Amino acid sequence: MPYPEMMVAPMRQDLVRVGFTEMKTPEEVDSILAGETRTTLVAVNSVCGCAAAMMRPAVYMSLQGEKKPEVLTTVFAGQDLAATDRTREYITGFPPSSPSVALFKDGELVYFMERHLIEGRHPEDIAADLRAAYEEHC
Repeated sequence: MPYPEMMVAPMRQDLVRVGFTEMKTPEEVDSILAGETRTTLVAVNSVCGCAAAMMRPAVYMSLQGEKKPEVLTTVFAGQDLAATDRTREYITGFPPSSPSVALFKDGELVYFMERHLIEGRHPEDIAADLRAAYEEHC
């Protein structure tokens, strides 16, 4: 059962206010991810305590460099269930993980930061790993 929207709204806004487009339905996921050839970042947001609280600022910090993804999007695991399921169909080769961050290039998954790579780490360290992926793929 999803959390009440008023509880998660601030968590959604952490990414939306810095330029991320929310995907709340499977159709929105497909309209953004299907056939997209530009570099696309998908932040799989979550209510999940410390890990999500580190992921959101880390993603913002990672975008301060020169190289960065062209398309910024997010889906909220545990809230927008069908959209999250559809997003996970694009994230091939990995079990469901939230929070997490996926980077696509030419429609293919080229980098995926699973929850275990976020948990217990500082946002600056997570951001550095993301920037390294951007350097390689963007």
